[in-house]
Amino acid sequence: MPLRTTENNGSAPLENINVASFDPMPTPRALHTRLPLSALAQKTVRKGRQTLEAILDRRDPRLFIIAGPCSIHDPKAGLEYAKKLRELADALADTLFIVMRVYFEKPRTTVGWKGYINDPFMDDSFRVDIGMERAREFLLAVNELGLPTGTEALDPTSPQYLGDLIAWNAIGARTTESQTHREMSSGLSTPVGFKNGTSGDLGVAVNAILSASRPHSFLGMDADGKVAIVRTSGNTYGHMVLRGGDDKPNYDTVAIALAEAALARAKLPANLVVDCSHANSYKKPELQPLVLADVVGQIVGGNRSIVGAMIESNLEAGNQQIPADLSQLKYGLSVTDACVDWTTTEKMLRDAAAHLKTVLPARRA
Repeated sequence: MPLRTTENNGSAPLENINVASFDPMPTPRALHTRLPLSALAQKTVRKGRQTLEAILDRRDPRLFIIAGPCSIHDPKAGLEYAKKLRELADALADTLFIVMRVYFEKPRTTVGWKGYINDPFMDDSFRVDIGMERAREFLLAVNELGLPTGTEALDPTSPQYLGDLIAWNAIGARTTESQTHREMSSGLSTPVGFKNGTSGDLGVAVNAILSASRPHSFLGMDADGKVAIVRTSGNTYGHMVLRGGDDKPNYDTVAIALAEAALARAKLPANLVVDCSHANSYKKPELQPLVLADVVGQIVGGNRSIVGAMIESNLEAGNQQIPADLSQLKYGLSVTDACVDWTTTEKMLRDAAAHLKTVLPARRA
């Protein structure tokens, strides 16, 4: 392919050369006005954040669980899942604090569907404006059930639109090393879990936690959609999420001890969350129950650093490719990473609660 040249063309533009268009987007304030935070949703978010902070501070001895689909693509199925999870959360509330995984943005190594916000119709129409509005509608519905939500903070502008409906944020393995995401995390209003790198490197997560705990100043956007200098005070509730790396798990006792040591060297609290999916289960959903059982066994055996776990779970087991004919999509089945089904999810969490019920109270600081 020949290189672009601007020789003998003094009138050629020098910016936005590869930009096809700038399409209008509603401001965060306009979307908040159209879909305001209800009193019930506000109560759910506030209580969710306070509980997670208490768990990280060891004032609440429960284990927190982030469970839900790898990504949301069908709000109807997502809400059916949320109703089931809310009932289970109530039943196990004395031992587990359950937050629904609600991921709308999917980072990609190369290309692929980038999530519900980016392409809500899954047809490459990329109606981000509609995707953002429908994402907010879904988050409102889940929070109004009394079920708090967790998501991955990927696009730095999304928290202005959705942040008031989120109780927990994750920074993914591909973005934990990103300065932009560390700065953004320093201003997020929730506890933030930083995943270890895709290689398994713990250092990037440790450095991210340290960076996010400090004040930052950076370019961002305010509620009116104006470019602004964002000045943050720092987020003291950063913690590490172990998700494995280079196709190898890192949740066993040796890996946990190494993570504890890495946090101790940085003078950070020993707060660890184990992601039962991704490399920790070799991306095989049927192995997720074994990962959680191992984690529970470590806690029963005296571990005090594991404060949470993540499960990729949906109504149905497995996953599917997005078909050309969207009417062929199977209901309740992931279009991204493969998940365990609801029956398995319920058994995993009930078994965990049964084993931890008499153990966790001893962890209270």
